[in-house]
Amino acid sequence: MNIVFTTELSPQLIQCINVKDNKLDIPEGLEVNIDLPAFEGSMLYHGEKTYLLVKCPQTHTLKEIAGHMLSIITQHKLNNAVIIPPANAKENITEFLLGVELSAYRFNHYYSEPKSVLIDSVSIYDCCHAVSAYPEAKNIADGVKFCRDLVSEPSNILSPETFKNRIIDKLRPLGVDITVLSEEEILKRGMNALHGVARGSAKPPFVVAMHWKGSNEQPVAIAGKGVCFDTGGISIKPSANMHEMKYDMGGAGSVTGLMYALAARKAKANVVGVVGLVENMPDGNAQNPGDVVKSMSGQTIEVLNTDAEGRLVLADVITYIHQEFKPKEIVDLATLTGAIVVSLGHEYAGIFCNNTQLAQKLIHAGQETGDRLWQLPIGPEYDKQIDSDIADMQNIGKRWAGSITAAQFIGRFIENDTPWAHLDIAGVAWADAPRPYTPKGATGFGVMLLNQWIKNNHEV
Repeated sequence: MNIVFTTELSPQLIQCINVKDNKLDIPEGLEVNIDLPAFEGSMLYHGEKTYLLVKCPQTHTLKEIAGHMLSIITQHKLNNAVIIPPANAKENITEFLLGVELSAYRFNHYYSEPKSVLIDSVSIYDCCHAVSAYPEAKNIADGVKFCRDLVSEPSNILSPETFKNRIIDKLRPLGVDITVLSEEEILKRGMNALHGVARGSAKPPFVVAMHWKGSNEQPVAIAGKGVCFDTGGISIKPSANMHEMKYDMGGAGSVTGLMYALAARKAKANVVGVVGLVENMPDGNAQNPGDVVKSMSGQTIEVLNTDAEGRLVLADVITYIHQEFKPKEIVDLATLTGAIVVSLGHEYAGIFCNNTQLAQKLIHAGQETGDRLWQLPIGPEYDKQIDSDIADMQNIGKRWAGSITAAQFIGRFIENDTPWAHLDIAGVAWADAPRPYTPKGATGFGVMLLNQWIKNNHEV
């Protein structure tokens, strides 16, 4: 969909306006005098001009208002509509423009006859410095869309190798330094926790490090779980809904989309993103429940359940980050546990953090962007649940508090009390129903959140 900006509200353009408190919600200085109808989606004719009125819920954010307006325009199949930003868009026009961009996204790659979003273009009334704000909004939106594309791909298309290649193709031209560890290098470095997950698959694993050097400050690091398909391995999952496990690489998708957005908007920050890309399959070569592996850190792990594999991937990725980049803070994202969905549903991601200030900053960024976080506890009472009888630790705890014990496991690989946050995004990486700026399917959760966190705290 093509987006154009205009300051001329000609009769040929249908003006789409939000209604708030039974009044037209329009920018200061714009005059429109019409009687308001009682129902949404009303098309009004006043003199030579035509108006399409939208009534958004009072609780809607700017992104949600924008998405709702574009949805109504799409329903009417209008290629000559102009969106009038609401009055409060002057406070953050970038957010409004993000909503327009993101709500136009569709993943339509595999229809035999390509489907469109029904409209070819939409105009936006140029107020509140919208034209100058648009490049940043588009760069961030493109990062979210890249993430959505990756998470939406079926596993027969997006193997670990294909994922690696897409990172190189999209990010290297933007100036991102990329380092790829092949299976041989993974084994050479002793990344046996990660490699053990991949042993049952015919598709080799990769670790990909993306480094955006936008400043000379000590880097911050973002780690992502990239299980391109998760059968559970020998501890195989039930067949019902197993197809959803194509998005078990959602954390890696978020990291990749974030790095794209940072590079595209030339963020003045030093950020490293590292993803572990594997496939978890049952096979004669697959690791068995009860196996013991030695991680890159030197710590040993008793693998009691091969379906608790994401934490094994992150364990070695985080050790690699410590050794190669020595970051001042680490955030990891993973579609890690079903338990977080039981706890928080599909509204919030869980955050587990060893540093109060870091947690507060991430939660605040989530409130600003709509990628919301809810903090859960970690502590020694939970940590002892993953003590093993025969190794340094085991990869699962008891039945209860499964998301917390998973976080405790990852936390054992954080060195030197580095501030660290773990985001369990299992309930928010995929939407079963459309929302104002998110279609059904991959959400791109985490890209806007971490972009805002970096912008607030790490740009010089």
